[in-house]
Amino acid sequence: MPDSLERSPLRADLLLLTVTLLAAVGWIFSKEALNGLPPLLFIGTRFLLAGLILVLFALPALRRLGWRDLAAGAGVGVLFSAALGFWATGLYYSDHLGESAFINSLGILLVPVVARLLFGDRPPRTTWIALPIALFGFALLSLNAGLRLEPSQWLIATSALLFSLLINANTRVVRHLPALPLSAIQLTMVGILLSLVSALVEPWPERVGGDILGWLAASILLSSTLRFFLQIHAQGLTTPSHAAVILMLEAVWTALLAAVWYGETMTLLQLAGCSLIFAALLINRWYWVRQLVLRFAR
Repeated sequence: MPDSLERSPLRADLLLLTVTLLAAVGWIFSKEALNGLPPLLFIGTRFLLAGLILVLFALPALRRLGWRDLAAGAGVGVLFSAALGFWATGLYYSDHLGESAFINSLGILLVPVVARLLFGDRPPRTTWIALPIALFGFALLSLNAGLRLEPSQWLIATSALLFSLLINANTRVVRHLPALPLSAIQLTMVGILLSLVSALVEPWPERVGGDILGWLAASILLSSTLRFFLQIHAQGLTTPSHAAVILMLEAVWTALLAAVWYGETMTLLQLAGCSLIFAALLINRWYWVRQLVLRFAR
């Protein structure tokens, strides 16, 4: 049986749509900031400061949490750190944001597969139809690079797998923890871990320009603090499958913004590959896509 849609009111849909727009803008903010910062330092600083901002607002709620709740939130934060570390490094090496965004969206396709493997959920039959279509689309993207995977492609693909784990874990944790303290815990954990890793493996710049600091600030306030609070809150109002339908729009917005901001265009292979991945996402979530269309048509 499909997940109940009664738990997904219009409010959750609109919040998740806002999240996809903030996430898409975040690709631009991040790519600009990476012109002056190494990837792990950038993502670690971004999430540490965003997390500390949320901690200030979440202190009363954090004090009410037990050690088990804090450990659960921190544990998901460790997984979040791994996903973002691969994502930021992949973005650093990427020369095509639109393509990277569609590869990253494979994580949404993998959500029901991971739920089946780890939690015994039964994915719809459409998942098994969509999976080979998406893999063929990903193969076309690798063909565009000359029968090989570029570093940015496999790094983003790895982050997609980790994000699919994260969505499943997050959806189960947020049912028991308030969104604000959970966001604060997770973002702070990401910031601490990735900043430490960066200090060990990356050379830090001697000076950071004001423009880079501006992009970093935009990433912190809009694409981290606001976005992830809204996402975790909205996921607590709906089901993993329904949330995934709306979240997959991030790749579309990112490709459009990259075309406007950087003048990006796609080769025929890139366009075919991205189109197949997006078609697979629609097929995989066809029941919920249809229900979502009917909801807004009323």
